[in-house]
Amino acid sequence: MDEPRLKLAIQKSGRLTDPSLEMLARCGLKISRGKDQLMAYGENMPLDVLFVRDDDIPDLVQEDVCDLGLVGLNVLEEKRLELAARGHPVRFEPLRTLDFGRCRLSLAVPQGQAFAGPAGLAGKRIATTYPYLLENYLRERGVTAEIVTLSGAVEIAPRLGRADLICDLVSTGSTLQANHLREVETVLESHAVLIRTPLTLPPLKSEWVERLVMRLDGVQQVRESKYIMLHAPRAALDEIRRLLPGSEFPTIIPLEGSPDKVAVHAVCRETVFWETLERLKKAGASAVLVLPVEKMLA
Repeated sequence: MDEPRLKLAIQKSGRLTDPSLEMLARCGLKISRGKDQLMAYGENMPLDVLFVRDDDIPDLVQEDVCDLGLVGLNVLEEKRLELAARGHPVRFEPLRTLDFGRCRLSLAVPQGQAFAGPAGLAGKRIATTYPYLLENYLRERGVTAEIVTLSGAVEIAPRLGRADLICDLVSTGSTLQANHLREVETVLESHAVLIRTPLTLPPLKSEWVERLVMRLDGVQQVRESKYIMLHAPRAALDEIRRLLPGSEFPTIIPLEGSPDKVAVHAVCRETVFWETLERLKKAGASAVLVLPVEKMLA
C-alpha cells in the first residue's frame, strides 16, 4: 500500500514563496515541479507542495484540503477575525512561528499631514485590504472611522481622493516613500506561520509532521548560529565565556603541552560580528575560527 502523503500549501507568488521553498530545501525536501505547475511532488519525503493564493491557505487547511500551510500572520489573523465575525469556528491550528517573512501592517498618512495618534482617526476614511484587522484595531481603541476596502493598489488611494490615509503591509517602506506616504502606527507585526489541519492525522502522516517540525526547529536554530573554535589562557576563560554571543556552555578542551591554555568550542546562537572577534582577541583568544552551522538538533 502506498504511503499517505502530506499536502502543504504555500504562496504561489509573493514575498513568502522563495523563503518558504528555501526553508523546505534546508529541511531536506527535494521537489519535482514543472514550469507553471501548481503542485510539486516531494521526491524524498511523502509531502506534496501546493502553490495557491495566500488568502486561500487558511481555508484550505481549515477545510482539510491540505494538511499543512505556510502563511503570513497578517493573512492568518485577518481570516481568524473574519470567521469570528461571521460566527464560524476557527479550526486551523498554528504549529510554529517561523523567522522569515517579517513585515508589519501599518497606518500611513500623506507626507506633511499631521498624525495625532489613534484618537485622530475618528471620522477618517482609511483604505486597506485588511478590513477585519483594521476594524479590530479601531474597536480596541474606541475609534469610529470609515474603512474603505480595496483589493489592491492601496497606496494610491489618498492621491485618488478615495481615502484620507491607508493601512497596508510595510517591509522596507520604499513603496510608501514612492507614493509620498509616511508610516505612523503599527497595527500588527507579521511573520510566517506553519499551520495544520484540525483533524486527527493517520499515524504515518502525524509522524512526518513531527519530523518536519523538528527539522524546521533545527533550521531556525542555526540560521544565525556559528561554531567558534579558539585557544585561550585558562585565566581568561570567564571573560571569554562572557564575550561569546548566545553561547551557554562552551566545550573546554585541554591543549597537549600547554597546561595554561585550553581550546574552546562553542555554538553561538547570535550573529558573530568582527567587533566580537576583536574583543575575544583582546581578552587573550588566539587561533580563532568561525564556521557556519548547517544543521542542529537540540
